[in-house]
Amino acid sequence: MKANGKFDESVIEYVTVMLDGQLFGLPISRVQDVFMPDRLTRVPLAPPEIAGVLNLRGRIVTAVDLRLRLGLAPRTDGRPPMAVGIELKGESYGLLIDAVGEVMKLSNGTREANPVNLDARLARVSAGVHRLEGQLLVILDVDRVLDMTVADPLAA
Repeated sequence: MKANGKFDESVIEYVTVMLDGQLFGLPISRVQDVFMPDRLTRVPLAPPEIAGVLNLRGRIVTAVDLRLRLGLAPRTDGRPPMAVGIELKGESYGLLIDAVGEVMKLSNGTREANPVNLDARLARVSAGVHRLEGQLLVILDVDRVLDMTVADPLAA
């Protein structure tokens, strides 16, 4: 509590990423690095959203195609994807995205619950939204995104 009796409103930093025209936010505390994936090796019998594995500075990283994971259309512009490095339970993952934006500092007090009209495929992995000028920032729950036991979003 501050000296004037008001509560300190926490601020969270998000790395923003674009995917199929939608703006998403990943808590910066969960992001290890941003990189251009190079030389993906396919993994036989892996689910379709697993794009493959790659070597990133000596670490084996599982590349997850976030478009497929969220049930979005495959990318057709021919440009190579970017990747956001995440660690979960000691394993390294690279979330394949269209583009990386900026780091935004947003008050936790302005985060809202998912709107009722948010696409069910997004709502399943969303930790809420922030309304920005002219667009909605969907906050991704990294644990839910990487929980491969969750029902396939395409089945929604």
